[in-house]
Amino acid sequence: MTNSLHIYNTLSRKKEPFSPVHPPFVGMYVCGPTVYGDPHLGHARPAITFDIVFRYLKYLGYKVRYVRNITDVGHLERDADEGEDKVAKKARLEELEPMEVVQHYMNEYRNKMALLNVLPPSIEPIASGHIIEQQELVERILQAGFAYESNGSVYFDVDKYNQSHHYGKLSGRKIEDLLSQTRQLGGQTDKHNPLDFAIWKKAEPEHIMRWPSKWSEGFPGWHIECSAMSRKYLGEQIDIHGGGMDLLFPHHECEIAQTVAAQGKESVRCWMHNNLITLNGQKMGKSLGNAITLDEFFSGENTLLDKAYSPATIRFFMLQAHYRSTLDFSNEALKATEKGYDRLMEGIATIEKIKPSSESTIDPQSILDKVLEAMNDDLNTPVAISALFDGIKDINSVFVGQAMATEENISSLRKIYHTVAFEILGIIPGKVSSVDEGLTSELIRLLLELRIEARKNKDFKMADKIRDDLLKMGVEVRDTAEGFEFRII
Repeated sequence: MTNSLHIYNTLSRKKEPFSPVHPPFVGMYVCGPTVYGDPHLGHARPAITFDIVFRYLKYLGYKVRYVRNITDVGHLERDADEGEDKVAKKARLEELEPMEVVQHYMNEYRNKMALLNVLPPSIEPIASGHIIEQQELVERILQAGFAYESNGSVYFDVDKYNQSHHYGKLSGRKIEDLLSQTRQLGGQTDKHNPLDFAIWKKAEPEHIMRWPSKWSEGFPGWHIECSAMSRKYLGEQIDIHGGGMDLLFPHHECEIAQTVAAQGKESVRCWMHNNLITLNGQKMGKSLGNAITLDEFFSGENTLLDKAYSPATIRFFMLQAHYRSTLDFSNEALKATEKGYDRLMEGIATIEKIKPSSESTIDPQSILDKVLEAMNDDLNTPVAISALFDGIKDINSVFVGQAMATEENISSLRKIYHTVAFEILGIIPGKVSSVDEGLTSELIRLLLELRIEARKNKDFKMADKIRDDLLKMGVEVRDTAEGFEFRII
């Protein structure tokens, strides 16, 4: 374990040294998907982000209990307290039982995450399986005086809570500003205040998913599930709580309020949020009609896609942006990702082709040091990948005889790249096309003829550049007495 890891805490708005409550145990809770549709690119980013956190903490020697929930009840349309349940609506439209919808899309989500090499969490609880825990938490909040019952529903009293605490501190909002941006309540509402949110909701006659309670036959509010399930599996203090930036408000803000109200103290030491995926600058999501499903990425069957992209490409694409940065989708970016992935796989494969020397002119440890420095700096995967590419230059230099490496160095390179690329970053290993499809043997020969001409003219800089650039594209050049020979590697 190390004290070098620093993680950006959304609550404090700064990078902080990571120190768990009970080392070597780490408790991590991440908000998973609402399962009512095919998994899309937006689902992949938080899954991959916190997969990296999970993997790296384990690499550092921590024992991690990673809890990622599944929402299958209580998440209403427009993330509001009114409207139809998203799962129930899907069930009505498809003429299925709600749990059939849940099971189908939960299976789809898990299958797609496995294709993206996302490790399964330690525990994956579902909201409908924890109704009792949610009801108990509602009762605790009522007893603490921070909620009220109204016509069979129970609402959290935001104004009452804000008198002794700061509602809005995670997202940086002030209650006065929120009230000015919120429509005034009409006479038909059960709420005392427009900011109040449901922690138990009385079911309307047409609402399919309902459970008995002392207040009414109804269902839990969307926010209460995470507070209840994180408390059940991780206790009153959580080391890391994560999710997408779109959950910061109101979901995580409400979580903080109801948890503090129930237990009288904060529960989360570090809040982490991955940023959004955009398409031409606009958030990508189902509600906006511009979400591309993972199946469509893998098949290429979407008008926004030029071609199909493999799970390996999608994961590598995610890792090349810092998790707190916006990631803008484009076909050009994915094609560039494919080329970068090819270069990395080729470089790793080249390690096995290196012939050892009696001495070394490279330092494999420096590659690992740069990677760990990047990962310790708020899990900076793009910088870590850049360090791997810098190391590939050394590998290629040894391969073509411009540098040397001992057997021990070669073994170290092999271990470092396999550990970092495949275990820490979870990059999916695979064979790649050796050269771009448009690069034919004739074009290679033409470039090599130009290289011979350059050498005759003593333009060795140009000759070396042609050779090195071809090597980067997967073409190994060997000079012979007759001229040259090449092979695709």
